Amino acid sequence: MDNVLTLKNMISAQPDQVEILTVLFNFSVCVLMAFILRKFYMERSFSLTGKTHIGSILPILSAVIFLVIMIVKSSLALSLGLVGALSIVRFRTPIKEPEELVYLFMAIALGLGYGAGHTLLTTVIVSLILLMTYLWLSNRSITNSNEYNLVINWTNSEVSYESLSKQLEENAAGLKLVRLDSSSTNNTAVFLIVPNEEINIGTIMENLKKFGSDISATFYEAKTNW
Repeated sequence: MDNVLTLKNMISAQPDQVEILTVLFNFSVCVLMAFILRKFYMERSFSLTGKTHIGSILPILSAVIFLVIMIVKSSLALSLGLVGALSIVRFRTPIKEPEELVYLFMAIALGLGYGAGHTLLTTVIVSLILLMTYLWLSNRSITNSNEYNLVINWTNSEVSYESLSKQLEENAAGLKLVRLDSSSTNNTAVFLIVPNEEINIGTIMENLKKFGSDISATFYEAKTNW
């Protein structure tokens, strides 16, 4: 009789053991893919800010999302509790560039896919996304842009916006006014500028200095949000 009970217990415990092994396998693949995503972000990203800060949290983010999905996927009450908790706790990450947000979403997608048990589908889709990014979107010769934001500050009341704009148009293939602030003591103009191929930024800076020593100019890439 005891042998029969032992056999029944072994049979009933077998599915649980298989499920645990499946979860551990999915978690291992999730962490592995998250580290591949981190390496891809560190080497192929165009981000101008510190990559280590964002890259270091990608595997942790995927692992946490995996755990959350494993806990709530079998319980409606826990799912509703998670929604309530997220409505109280607000996550604020200083994202300066859209590319960082994309990689964070990819890390979340890894945790969601593997946590839900879609191991093969998640692996294939994420691999295709990384391959597409490697072959096309991360090609620096394609995505290279010579658009700059130019911020000009001056205090001389005799210098007008029209004269500055005319000087810039002579040295730029494209010029667009983004913002103009004027007061009794200070003036600020922000332009989106595309320099001519034969004229570099240094030449534009030297031409602006002709308007007086009180003028200051700052160039930075148009895609960067400082």
